[in-house]
Formats: sequence, C-alpha cells, structure tokens
Amino acid sequence: MPDVKGIPLDAPLYHGGKNRGSSFLGCQAINLMFSVGHEANCLLPKELVPAANPAIAIVGVARYRSSTVGPYLECYSGIQVRDPDGETGYYIAYIYVTVNDAALASGREVLGAPKKLAHIRLIREGGLIQGTLERPKGKRLLTLTAQPDERMSSDSRQMYSARTNFYSVRQLPPIIESGKGAVTQLVKWCTDRTLRRDERGEEVLFTGPTSLTYDSPSIIDPVHNLTVGQALLGTYEEYDARLEAIDILSEESNPVNR
Repeated sequence: MPDVKGIPLDAPLYHGGKNRGSSFLGCQAINLMFSVGHEANCLLPKELVPAANPAIAIVGVARYRSSTVGPYLECYSGIQVRDPDGETGYYIAYIYVTVNDAALASGREVLGAPKKLAHIRLIREGGLIQGTLERPKGKRLLTLTAQPDERMSSDSRQMYSARTNFYSVRQLPPIIESGKGAVTQLVKWCTDRTLRRDERGEEVLFTGPTSLTYDSPSIIDPVHNLTVGQALLGTYEEYDARLEAIDILSEESNPVNR
C-alpha cells in the first residue's frame, strides 16, 4: 500500500501526513466558563479527572473566517480536566460544525473530536453578541448571549490562557461481530491563539455579562448534560490560531474472540 496521507488516496478530503497542524485566521468567539455539578464525572474517560471542585465547564461559539480546511462555524462544550501528567485542559464532550466535510472528518478522524453537523449562528446586534446551536434546523439546543463591554482585567486573565490543551476520545469501531479492529484512544491536542490587536495596539479580548440557556433539551444531542451552575467568566476574543496534535495518552484494543 502507498504512503497514506488521506482518503481517497488520490484526492484526500484534507491533508494528512506527518504535519497534523491546522491554521485558523480571522477568528471570533464568545465563551462562558461556569461551574458544573457531579454529572461532569459521568462524561469523562477514566484517565481524566476534573481540575477543580466543583468542576468547571466551558461552552463557546466561534467563527473561523479562514482555515486550512476552509471557513466554518463551531459550537463546543468542554470540561476542565487534569491529565495523568498533571497538565490541565478541556475534555471535549460535544462539538458541532456547520456544513464543511473536511472540518468534520479531520476533527473526528485525526483528533477524535466528536464533531457533528449542525446549524450554528454568531450574530451581533448593537452591544450584544449571540451564538445559537440548532440540530436539526428549528430545534434550538442552546443560546449563548454576551455583552462584552470591558477589557479583561488582570485578575480575570488568570483564568484565561492563549495556549489550551484539549482531550478527546478517538474510537475506531470493529468491522465484524468478534470485535476485530476496534481501538479506543485518548488523544491530547492543543491550540495556540494569537489575539488580534486593535488600532491602539490593545488585544481584542473583552469580558462582560454572559448567559447560557438550553432552549430545547434533546436525548440525541444532550448538550444540556453540562448543567449551568455559577457563571465564572464570559469572554469575546478575536484571534488567529494554530492547532496541533500532541500525543496519544492511552490506547485500548478490543481482543478478537477466539
């Protein structure tokens, strides 16, 4: 077999090979960090533990105007965790993208990010910014509304990092009933964000009142499982970013029944 850099072999959906990094330009995002109850533990793989007590979660909506897999919008839900090496980051429990087959496939195949296609909007009206997630169209799963009206203080900056680790579970299902071919991997990856600077040279990083509502719970897309407790930090940011895979932290292969 030739060196596989993606499929189809002669026309890959996205570029693979040795360089697994991706670039994102002209990004905008709103996020809310909040406390969450013990239900967070049920969503985590056994190798990861909540980094705080009570656990902290994040929900965000982002627009990527340009990237190595094209433009798209994304909505993500994560839990702040500590890995076996003692490093912290976010386990991605749920993540959705607008119609972009390369963004969907590369996220799932390379990183194990549990991406699904959905209808996502990020709009601005006056001083408010609102992100919404629907799946299918008309089934509103969540609404994230922010009023980013002040620069982030040095105290709030302690909760914010431009370099963030992420964790996801990559699952290769079996091809026959015996379980042959099944592999489960815990993947660690990260993003480095470079904040855009305005005409005065200040970073475009704002905070302000931010609310998250789960408008219509769904057992098919249970993003509401991360119950909103106390709001900790809402942010609006504009940035360029670099994403790269770091390592496989654990791997389990299901044995073939003999």
